[in-house]
Formats: sequence, C-alpha cells, structure tokens
Amino acid sequence: MLSMTLLTLFGGVLLLLYGMRTIGEGLQKAAGSRLRVFLFSTTNNRIKGLIVGAVATALLQSSSATTVMLVGFVGAGLLGLKETMGVILGADIGTTLTVQIITFNIYDYAMPIIGIGVFIRLVSRRGSFQHAGQAMQGFGFILLALKVLVDTFSPLTGDPVLRGVLGRFSQDPLAGILVSALFTALFHSSAATLGLAVTAAYGGLLTLDGVIPIVLGANIGTCVSAVTSSIGAAIEAKRVALAHILFKIIGVVIVLPFLSYFADLVSMTSGDLPRQVAFAHTYFNIGIAVTFLPFVGLFTRLVEYLMPDREGVKKFGPKYLDNLVLSSAPLALGQATREALRLADIVQEMLGRSIEVFRRNDMALLERLQDMDDDVDLLDREIKLYLTKLSKESLSEEQAGREMEIITFTNNMENIGDVIDKNLMELAKKKMRYHLSFSREGIKEIVELHRMVMENFKLGITIFASGDAECAHRLLDHKERLAGVEKKMRQAHIYRLHRGLAESIDTSAIHLDILTNLKRINSYITNIAYPILERDKAG
Repeated sequence: MLSMTLLTLFGGVLLLLYGMRTIGEGLQKAAGSRLRVFLFSTTNNRIKGLIVGAVATALLQSSSATTVMLVGFVGAGLLGLKETMGVILGADIGTTLTVQIITFNIYDYAMPIIGIGVFIRLVSRRGSFQHAGQAMQGFGFILLALKVLVDTFSPLTGDPVLRGVLGRFSQDPLAGILVSALFTALFHSSAATLGLAVTAAYGGLLTLDGVIPIVLGANIGTCVSAVTSSIGAAIEAKRVALAHILFKIIGVVIVLPFLSYFADLVSMTSGDLPRQVAFAHTYFNIGIAVTFLPFVGLFTRLVEYLMPDREGVKKFGPKYLDNLVLSSAPLALGQATREALRLADIVQEMLGRSIEVFRRNDMALLERLQDMDDDVDLLDREIKLYLTKLSKESLSEEQAGREMEIITFTNNMENIGDVIDKNLMELAKKKMRYHLSFSREGIKEIVELHRMVMENFKLGITIFASGDAECAHRLLDHKERLAGVEKKMRQAHIYRLHRGLAESIDTSAIHLDILTNLKRINSYITNIAYPILERDKAG
C-alpha cells in the first residue's frame, strides 16, 4: 500500500512538471518572435522592466526560465546588468500567477481541458493554434496532476508520522526553508514545490505557520536554475545569477524575524489555506520588488563589486551565439542574426580599408586585413555550427527560411573576405614589390568603383537585417549599373594603353584584376537579395 502511494506521488509530481513544461513551451511558441521583442524592450526603465519580467514569466510559466534567458541575453550582450534587475523582480511576481491559478478548485475540469487541447492540436493546420492547443493541454495536465496528488494526500491526513514531519516546519522554520529549497532545486520549479504544498494543505497536513517556510524555501531554491545556466558563461551572465540569489536570500532574511506578522497578513487574505499559500508567495515577491526596485542602481554596483571583472585579454570568438536559448528558435535565430551582422561589420571594415592599401602601399594594414579574414572564417564556421544545433522539427516554415537566409548571408560575407585576402591583397603585394604606381585616371576609376561597391555593401546589410524586398530590387538594379560602369572603365584603361601611358602599361594586369575582383565582390553582395525576393514572392 505504501509503495503504491509513493509511486502515485512520484507519478503525480512528474505529471505536474511535465504539464508546466508543456504549457510553457506552447505559450512560448505561440508568442514566437514577439516574446523576444518584448523582452528586449526593457530599455533603462525599471518599472517597464518589472512589467516585462512579470508578463514574460506568466507566458513561460517559470521564473527560472525567464532568469535563464536573462543570463543568456546578458552574456550575449543583448542587455546590461542594470536593465535585468527590474526584469528579475518582475519575473518573481509573474511566477506567482501559476500558483494562484492552481489554488482554485477546478480539478474536475482537467480531462475536458486536456481533450480540448488535444483536439485543437489535431485539427489545426496553423502553427499558432497548435501551440495554443499545446498550452491548453499542458494546463490540463497540471490540473490532473494536482487532482492525483490531492486524492493521494487525502488518506494520509491521519498519519501521525507525516503530520509530525510536516508539523515541524512551523516549529523549525529554517528546516522547512531548507527542505523546500532542496525540493525546488531538484524540480527546477518553485511552482511545482508550492503545488505540492497546496495539495498538502487541501489534505489538512499543513498549517499556515508551516506553509510560510515552504514558500520562502521555494523562492530560494528557484535560483539554482540561474546558477547552473551561468556556469562557464561570461562574467556579466554570472552577475545576473548572483543578483537573483541576493534578491531572494536578502528577502528571506528580512522576513524571518517577522514570520508571525507575515502570517497574520497572509491570514487576512482568505480563510482557505491553499489560497493562503498562493498569497504568501505573491506577497513575498511583491515585497521584494517594492523593497529593491528603488535601489536598482546601488544594487547593480554591489553585484559588480562582489563579482569584479576578470583581468586578461579576451580571445576572439562568437559574442552572441548563446546555447542557452537554442530551445527557442526565434531567440536562437535572433542571436545568429546578431552574430552575422557582427561578421558583416568586420568584412565591411576590410573592404572599406582595402583601398587604402593600394593608395598608401601600407604593408602593416595589408597584414591586418589578412588577419581579419581569419576572424571572418571563424565566425562563419561558428554561426553555421550553431544553427545546426537547432532542431529541424521545432522550426516553422518561416523560421527555416530565415535560417537559410543567415547561412547564405554568412557564406557570401566569407567569400568577400576571401576575395579581399587572397586576391586584392595579393595584387597589392605585387604592386608594392615592383614599386608600381597607377595613372591618375586609373586610381580615380578604381576608387570610384570601390565607392559604388561599398554603397551596395551597406544596402545589402540593410536588406539582410530588414528583409525589405523593395531594397532588394534596388540592389539588383545597382548590379546592372555597376557592370556597365566597370565595362566603361576597362575600355578607358585600354584607351590609355593605346596612348602609351607608362603607368597604365606597368599596372595593366593589376588594374584590370582589381576591377574584376571588385565586380566579384559586388556579385556576392547581390546574392543577399535573392533569398529575400524568393520569400517575398512566396508570401
């Protein structure tokens, strides 16, 4: 009998965790890229950050999930530490919504809700409806798990041993906090621990004095996810985890001496103990937010003091490719896009400064540009490797298309870097080795064609970042115009050869090869437009 009870409890807890994961994934997928934009809208407004954190956590159904995402965003440079403070406090408030909902006695509706969720997923063709059905199905699983747990706890209400163990939490709050924190760390969900507390409260196994230590411990235990996610991450990401821990621990330390007063405040909210569990959780997190929000700047400096920057030179590598967000396709694609644009900035600098090498015969700059191509190759390889980690099953058709656009873009950037490194710079070396000089008309033509290619490069970056089909058409038009200009420049150079200009004769091969390679670079730039136009045509 005891073994069956324990197995039922084990199954109920796992079903509860699975339900929370299912509803969180469904809501997150339904929100799609809007959730990413929403999270990035925090700016420097602490009140706005508080609201963003609360709403995002209500969608994800887990403050741990929100905090883990923040660790990734800060580590990837998307947000600063100060901006995350309000979001963390808001996330802690948002997670109380889950506990509030499960305290309502609606368990009898579990199976109808699961049935509706499954039905929506089966009949829906659009992804957003399927994700909404998944969220509803997850909510039904949560209710079903709670019903199983309530039914399991009910026969145990008279067990003197269990009542004695749980009763010690009211006499020894520190023991209750420790046990609850350990359970929450194991479940990676404060809502799961408090769900168990709610079901125990329905069975009469807990008192309000025993509930409050469980609530406080659950709030500390939920920090474990942020800590584990920051292991091996940048110092900025570790600071987010530390801030989350300090908020919770300091909050618990403040409340501990006033447990009886806190219990009196909670008892005024409802005469129903399960509802009191939820209100204790809500009041504690609102109290933390009210206490710390005015001192976000001071608290940020404290965290930076406790965890200072490490000394040493950083090795070049990806800056935005965060494995922590790979479970969310919109976020991962956003990170890959940022890294691709970073790669493009390096290539743009290479292309822009390549003309200086020819004009000034600058060997130091030439070597610097060739070293930069190694950075381009590294980022191109890392971006592609990162995108291969995305589950193909989790990508919508639109997301799969964006993935291909990123790969095509980085491939073209890498090709441009190779042309600069292996072709243009080799031509510059030849020019310097033989002490050659272009004619005045010749260098003027090269500079002009280079200027046109640079303009098209900037337009290509804009097209990749914005997906603007109109700009893509304009880039194709520029390709035709540049081809005509390049042809006229070749004819002008041949005319100078007929005139017998010494500079033109000496540099003829180099001059024509430069024009050819600038035209090649422009072709790679133009390739950026084609995936955008195909997507626009398909839409």
